[in-house]
Amino acid sequence: MPNIFDYLHWRADVPLSVSPFNDVDNLILSELIYTDFAGVVPEDGSAVSLAEARDRFFALHDRAEIDAKAEYSYTARAPFLMDAMLEGERFQSLRLSCYEAVTDKEIAAQFAAVSLLLPDGTAYVAFRGTDGTVVGWKEDLILSYQSDTPGQLRAADYLRRTAALTALPIRVGGHSKGGNLAVYAAANCGESIRNRLLTVWNNDGPGFRDELRALPDYQRIQPRCVSIVPDTSVIGMLLVCDCERRVVKSTASNLVQHDGFTWECGPTTFVPAELSRKGEYYGKIVENWVARQDDDTLRSLVDSLFTLFESTGDETFHAMTENKMKTAENWLAAFRALPWEKQKELLAATGKLLTSSGASAMEMLDSGANQQPEQPARES
Repeated sequence: MPNIFDYLHWRADVPLSVSPFNDVDNLILSELIYTDFAGVVPEDGSAVSLAEARDRFFALHDRAEIDAKAEYSYTARAPFLMDAMLEGERFQSLRLSCYEAVTDKEIAAQFAAVSLLLPDGTAYVAFRGTDGTVVGWKEDLILSYQSDTPGQLRAADYLRRTAALTALPIRVGGHSKGGNLAVYAAANCGESIRNRLLTVWNNDGPGFRDELRALPDYQRIQPRCVSIVPDTSVIGMLLVCDCERRVVKSTASNLVQHDGFTWECGPTTFVPAELSRKGEYYGKIVENWVARQDDDTLRSLVDSLFTLFESTGDETFHAMTENKMKTAENWLAAFRALPWEKQKELLAATGKLLTSSGASAMEMLDSGANQQPEQPARES
């Protein structure tokens, strides 16, 4: 089924002046930031053309190696978008600037962003989502118990700094955690910049804690925010997102639907869908489980869980799966080395997760039983 690569092939010769920027264009740029632009796109306000960025990148990285990585990483194919984007007028004159990437284990922050200057006289600020690193996923879980994470604060600072370099209208977006960062940055960039924002996209990213959602600046930005999720979304159902939700069809199933490259495209937009019952079920499992934990417990659980992950010495989850036996041995040894209270806490949390799964199933059954059956249409 057609995806964003097919869309680029279909729309390559249709400029933004003829067919304005849309949801699919947004996802393309949100996926593009998964490319490692270090040594390719300047960190300062100077810009490079898309063609120059593509040539510089593939002078540093082997295409075959990237293709091999795509077998286990849904973000690995992002650099190939540049080839498709250069096929026609739509994105051919796009320029890139202000690339920034930071991974800091000490504060559990994994952050990257790039500013894209579009042919229609606007800018798009793209925030990277979670990569395959352990520290990246840890920051995702921190969102459940902590407001104003290091990544969120850095995103707001990035948007303020880069917006000051141009007077252009601005769009902001990201995929996965990048979508969360986009909404947070838009809400915290200051009134003068916020007034220049056109649309803010959260592409299947988590929402926010209640105390953030109650803030006036957060509420002011909501009319310009859009949340795009696949029909069986999991990540996009974490916490609460007040954005307008648009559900799209995916060629994948379950958690793999989080991969934006599986979202089905038509000639001008995504193929629309309805949120599936399975997607609602997954969302309720997490919602019910988080509701059973206080913030201190969640903090302790995340710390203990990542103590197990970090015991392997691997920086990515893919590396852990390459030697499953060794990884399991390291996890077991690390679990036994935890204080007894921490061991009990992890075991109790696992039990609550199973309980939450059962409770969520009952909720779904009850809601289904309470729905009135459709009445047959009367003949006129």
